[in-house]
Amino acid sequence: MFLVGRYGGAAAGCAGVQLRDAATAELKRLYVRPAERGTGGGSALLAAAHASARELGARRVILDTRNDLVEARALYERHGYVEIERYNDDPYAEH
Repeated sequence: MFLVGRYGGAAAGCAGVQLRDAATAELKRLYVRPAERGTGGGSALLAAAHASARELGARRVILDTRNDLVEARALYERHGYVEIERYNDDPYAEH
């Protein structure tokens, strides 16, 4: 499922949700345009992604991210994400 967030009527961000199995969804590529960061768009997209995952039947959402995405990692932590064992072989999946 692909989500587009709007701010002032214009596309401001996006996120993807993909089922990995019947109970687990993966958050893919949550992104907010630099000009709209700090407006709450990341949290809104994350909430919409969680709702989409539930609609798809998932009971949990996982993701991977890079070391340098400090703001994104803080967003995920604020929303209850915790580190788990590595679940893929993506070279940029540092967390």
